[in-house]
Amino acid sequence: MKISTAFRAWLNRVRRWCWHPWAYRMVFGERSGGPDAALRPFTRISPAACIEHREHLSLADHVYIGPFNFLEASGGIALGEGVQITSHCSLVTHSSHRALRLLGEGYTEWPAHLGSRPGWIAGPIHIGAYSFIGPHSLIEANTRLGKGTLVCAGSFVRGDYPDFAILEGRPARIVGDTRHADERLLQRYPDLAPLREAWAGPLSDAGSR
Repeated sequence: MKISTAFRAWLNRVRRWCWHPWAYRMVFGERSGGPDAALRPFTRISPAACIEHREHLSLADHVYIGPFNFLEASGGIALGEGVQITSHCSLVTHSSHRALRLLGEGYTEWPAHLGSRPGWIAGPIHIGAYSFIGPHSLIEANTRLGKGTLVCAGSFVRGDYPDFAILEGRPARIVGDTRHADERLLQRYPDLAPLREAWAGPLSDAGSR
């Protein structure tokens, strides 16, 4: 039986309407991983995000984790206040591909008493308060981002970076300072300065970089 174009269009709208509230709609309220399992009433995680080892994902409040992100938290991931992870990002706390190339079939049979497999990389990820992770970015093991960081779309990030860094590239490098943009905005909205200063501190050293 041939289905008319009009009926197919109607059916697709109904299907999206039924599925969207369950698969994609963001709802406020989450619990942090770790021993305290504290309630974060203003944190949002999309049902379409994939999180492995959820018990090792430490969340502050006002965190946003959007759809189609992958967070592998076996080594520990800590997201500070107000962190935004947009979409199609990967945060991974271990990497096995070097060990697999070295060991081949021996990878799965590596004796536990010998410790970590050669080439295995593992470590935590920490993202400072009010940082922004742009779409299609990769944050690798043993990475620490300071507060107010902006990771541009498509960047591959590994290592320690200072507060307010703008990161871009594969591998990522510092290309700017978010305080400069904040300073321009505060010239338009001077009454907001106390709110920003409460978490970020004064802008007086923004020109030091």
